Amino acid sequence: MKLRILSLLFILGFAVKVKAQDPIFTQYFMVPETLNPGFTGFLETTKIGVLHRTQWPDLNFRVDTDYGFVNTWLEEMNSGIGVSVMNHREKNTSYNFTQANLSYAYRVQISDSWYFRPAIEIGFGNKSYGFQNVILEDQINIGAGTINPISIDPIRLNSKVNFFDVSAGMLVNNENSWFGASLKHLNSPNISFTENGNVPLDMFFSANAGHEFRLADYLDVMIFPVDTKVLLTANYMKQGEYNRLDIGGGLVFNRLFFGVTAATNPLKNTPNGHLVSSVNAYGGLYWDHFKFGYSYDFNVSSIGRTGGVYEISIIYQFDIDGNCLGCPTYY
Repeated sequence: MKLRILSLLFILGFAVKVKAQDPIFTQYFMVPETLNPGFTGFLETTKIGVLHRTQWPDLNFRVDTDYGFVNTWLEEMNSGIGVSVMNHREKNTSYNFTQANLSYAYRVQISDSWYFRPAIEIGFGNKSYGFQNVILEDQINIGAGTINPISIDPIRLNSKVNFFDVSAGMLVNNENSWFGASLKHLNSPNISFTENGNVPLDMFFSANAGHEFRLADYLDVMIFPVDTKVLLTANYMKQGEYNRLDIGGGLVFNRLFFGVTAATNPLKNTPNGHLVSSVNAYGGLYWDHFKFGYSYDFNVSSIGRTGGVYEISIIYQFDIDGNCLGCPTYY
């Protein structure tokens, strides 16, 4: 009976965990496809890239996330299509989440300079956990001193769960600005590890905006080149009880860029919640068709020494000349 109670406590504890938030990247403005399928084919060229994130490396609860993507623009269809794969894993619990997505965005011209891009994304996900280390009561044969590998316990767990996922998004942009929104997990897929359980994945809402302008058009700053630009970004996200607002800005030069964002908790759902949870510095460079980015999140909450969070991104853009009228010129 004691083992059964411990098993139930374990499962109840994990049921909360499987409803955890989707992975979020600090460099959301570098690879906006992670948030909104409306960015598929956004630059109206072919683009491929990878993004790696390591979170809290100095704690036992280390989390690593990788994201790879390729998308392209089909001028004859006035559409962008893309494929992406994400893998998210936790070192301490052996939890692993992998999802592959196919996305499609359509461009509608609403004025001389503004475009509207509705989009849809369909994915297949897999979550797995090392339940092979959990021993249930009916597996133990005390008299023979053996452990039966098979259990008929009604609360036995599956080591993995597969699910289909549907998301949608929209984007409005011109060559200097964008704003959009997306809603992931529209079908609320069941991610329970128990055979007859029902744990729907919370829908993930995000609203994102950005604006880039030439610094010399507003300030007479002689220390920077005349073509220096400023990029301002904001990204609000909500999933279940979790909410986050990232805001920041940076300077964009001919070959270099750098800036700072802040991760905030505007609703402060807990009494001890911090309004600002981290300050995130980023930078990178352009080289030929490549773009390299690096970011580091400085934790400002009381969680302790975590080792912070760092991300590395590499993106290759086939066409960098911007041959189409009205194509976005920012990141």
